[in-house]
Amino acid sequence: MKRTMHAATQKHETSPMPDAPAILEMRGISQIFPGVKALDNVSIALHPGTVTALIGENGAGKSTLVKILTGIYRPNEGEILVDGRPTSFASAQAAIDAGVTAIHQETVLFDELTVAENIFLGHAPRTRLRTIDWQAMNGRSKTLLTALESNIDPTIRLKDLSIAQRHLVAIARALSIEARIVIMDEPTAALSRKEIDDLFRIVRGLKDQGKAILFISHKFDELYEIADDFVVFRDGRAVGQGRLKDTPQDEIVRMMVGRDVENVFPKIDVAIGGPVLEIRNYSHRTEFRDISFTLRKGEILGVYGLIGAGRSELSQSLFGITKPLSGTMMLEGREITIHSPQDAIRAGIVYVPEERGRHGLALPMPIFQNMTLPSLARTSRHGFLRAANEFALARKYAERLDLRAAALSVPVGTLSGGNQQKVVIGKWLATAPKVIILDEPTKGIDIGSKAAVHGFISELAAEGLSIIMVSSELPEIIGMSDRVLVMKEGLSAGIFERAELSPESLVRAATGNA
Repeated sequence: MKRTMHAATQKHETSPMPDAPAILEMRGISQIFPGVKALDNVSIALHPGTVTALIGENGAGKSTLVKILTGIYRPNEGEILVDGRPTSFASAQAAIDAGVTAIHQETVLFDELTVAENIFLGHAPRTRLRTIDWQAMNGRSKTLLTALESNIDPTIRLKDLSIAQRHLVAIARALSIEARIVIMDEPTAALSRKEIDDLFRIVRGLKDQGKAILFISHKFDELYEIADDFVVFRDGRAVGQGRLKDTPQDEIVRMMVGRDVENVFPKIDVAIGGPVLEIRNYSHRTEFRDISFTLRKGEILGVYGLIGAGRSELSQSLFGITKPLSGTMMLEGREITIHSPQDAIRAGIVYVPEERGRHGLALPMPIFQNMTLPSLARTSRHGFLRAANEFALARKYAERLDLRAAALSVPVGTLSGGNQQKVVIGKWLATAPKVIILDEPTKGIDIGSKAAVHGFISELAAEGLSIIMVSSELPEIIGMSDRVLVMKEGLSAGIFERAELSPESLVRAATGNA
C-alpha cells in the first residue's frame, strides 16, 4: 500500500506549529545496559501543537526512550532540554513536574481506586486542614471529563470501566497536571474503530491547546491519520525523520528494516523432510484463534507479528503452559493432547522462553545443575543424583554450544545474556527433543552472541531438529526462516515461503496494510 496522507487527515485542517521552539529536546542520548546499547546518540525534538510519530520495530529503542522521558531511566550520555534549558529527570515525579506524562497501551492506573482518585493521585486538592477535599476532587474530575466529552462518573471504581474509558481517565489525569508533553504508547491497540475516532478527536483537541504529542504505533493508517512529523528508530539509532505527509509508507518501512539480511544471517541450506508437527484450527479462549500450520523435519518456521499478536501465547499453549480451547495437534502422524509442560517434554516438544532469566533458568544455581534439570532421570541412580553424571552431561552440551564460563560450577546468573541463552538451549537439547520452540532467541544479547546462536540454530536444523522460532526482529526472521507464519491480533495473516520473504511483505501482513 502506498500512501502519503490518509484521507481522514484532510478532514482536520489544524496546522502544527513546526516553526515554534521545541518544548522538549533530547540531544545525543545514549542508554547502555550490560551487553546492549539500547539507544545510541539519538536526538529528537517535540514541538507545540505537533504530533510526532515514533516508528520502529520491536526492540528498536522506543520503550527505552519513553522510560527516559518519564524519569524511569537516566541516560548514560546526552542531555534533555525543556524550553531550551537543560533538565534532569531524576525521577518519575521530576518528569511530571516538567509537564511530561505518558498514556500506555495498558494504562498505569489503579483498579480499586475511583476515577477521581486516579486522576488526582499524588496531587489531590486539600482542605485548610490538609485533608483531601473530596468534593473539589470529584468536581474537578467531572469538569475534566466533560471537556473530553465524556460522562464517566468520577466516583465509580476504575475496574468498572472499559479500556477506552480508562484511556480517557489517563488523558484527564494528564490535563489535571497541566502536562505539556503527552506520550501515547500504542494507545489504540485494544480499541474499536469508533473508540479510535473518539481518541483522535481528543488528540486533535490537545494539539489545538498547544500540547506536544509523541505518538507510538505500529499501524501505518493511524500514523498517517493523526501524526504530523515522524522519527524512525532502528537498532537504537534515529535513522530518519521528516514530515509524514511528504513521505511514502514504503520509504518508512525501508528505514525501519533497511539492512542486507543475507549478509548478516547466512543460512545453511537444509533438505526439508516430512511433517513432524501439524496444528489444525488451534484456538485459545482469549489470545489466538484458528491457527493452522505444518512444521517439517529440519525446518525453521518463523513466527512474526507485532506486540499483542499472540505469538508467545501460541508457543506457550503448544508447550502446555496454557490450555487451548479447541484444535488438534499431530506429532509424527499421531494425534496427541498436551495438558502440561511435562506432557510436552515427554512427547519431544520443548520451549525456550522469551524471559530466560525469569522462566528459563534458576539464576543462583550452578550451570551444570541448570543444564541437567529436565534430565534428572539420566543423571540419577536409585533415586540419587550423581554429580559426575550431571557434570558429564552438562560438559557435553557446553562444549557443543561453545559456552564461555570459568567453570560449570559457577552460578548461571553470572554469565552474559548470550551464554545464559546457550544454557537454556543446552538443557533442552539434552532431552533429545523432536521440536524446539525458540521465543525471541536472541533478545538482549550482543551481536557476537547473536551470530553464535544463529549459527547453532542452523546446525540443529541441518541435524533434523524441527524448529519454531518466534521473533520480533525482521532481519532474524527473514535470515533464518524457511517459512514464516505471520500473526495479527491473534489470527493468522498468512504463511510465506522463503522466496516470498521481504521486510515489506511481512510488515504489511502484520499491520493489516496489505
